[in-house]
Amino acid sequence: MPTDNWIRGANRKTERGSVGKSRPRPWTRGLRLAGIVLFALLLGLSWYWSRAPQLAPLIAGAESGETPGARTTATLIALVDTLLEKPGGYLSNDVMPPGVWLDNIPNWEYGVVVQVRDAAKAFREAFSRSQSQSTEDPDLALAEPLLNFDNERWIFPATEGQYRKGREHLARYYLRLMDREQSRAQFYSRADNLRYWLGTVQNRLGSLSQRLSASVGQRRLNTDLAGDSAARQATPAAAELVVKTSWWEIDDVFFEARGTAWALVQLLEAAEQDFAGVLRKKNAQVSLRQIIRELQATQRPLTSPLILNGSGFGLLANHSLAMASYISRANAALIDLRELLAQG
Repeated sequence: MPTDNWIRGANRKTERGSVGKSRPRPWTRGLRLAGIVLFALLLGLSWYWSRAPQLAPLIAGAESGETPGARTTATLIALVDTLLEKPGGYLSNDVMPPGVWLDNIPNWEYGVVVQVRDAAKAFREAFSRSQSQSTEDPDLALAEPLLNFDNERWIFPATEGQYRKGREHLARYYLRLMDREQSRAQFYSRADNLRYWLGTVQNRLGSLSQRLSASVGQRRLNTDLAGDSAARQATPAAAELVVKTSWWEIDDVFFEARGTAWALVQLLEAAEQDFAGVLRKKNAQVSLRQIIRELQATQRPLTSPLILNGSGFGLLANHSLAMASYISRANAALIDLRELLAQG
């Protein structure tokens, strides 16, 4: 019948139309493929950029020469270079993928940055000055505030630019230090100078140890005013405190501790040479070497894809407690070393 023929023809046209619409256009297929390739590339870069530098000497032994302070200064410069020139560059202030996705390596960078700042402060206030009334070195006076610039600023002036300027001033100080024909730059390898810097390191390690140990939560007695019956504090505090690191911050503290220990190993090995005479006189070389060995243990390869937070005696490991163990032992040895340096 004519009506049936008309219906069958309309159905065939509908089927041809639906088939034509379901076919993906060539440019959409290309766009999808490009998106997959880009995503895979970003994942690969994320993995590559997340690899922290290995624990290895940053400078050659011959580079230090016999000039006091040359190796420590060169190591401090090399630490800044590592922050800026490692794979991916400086990532803490990235606002674009894949850097903005990364979390562990920026915390590692922060641990290194803190040690760079503390060392720059020690150079400015102690290492380069003969006494409290002496004039500070002009390049070190400019380098310290530049290295203390906001570590997450991405817009002008960006963090990298400020750190590079600080590095340039450290390099100028280094060149003047190596110039035997002038005495405008100095480095004093004295026990009190080394003890000054190690006091700052001691405070940093003590704080990290407490934050790492708080991964499982602890009830602590308030000992803020212990040892002085006349001591007072500005605001009241509870006699017993519950301290626990947030679950979201456990890996942040862990990688900050790894970055801190990595930078300290480099600086302490340099100081071992620059303060060799002082350490030999105090018979303290073994004490410093033990601190370095404890910190080196924190750099062992991490075989787990996640930072585990098991209970202290549970089935799962607790990486934070393992890190705290090494940090605490290094800090205890550091306290003994400072007492040894204070003796006549």
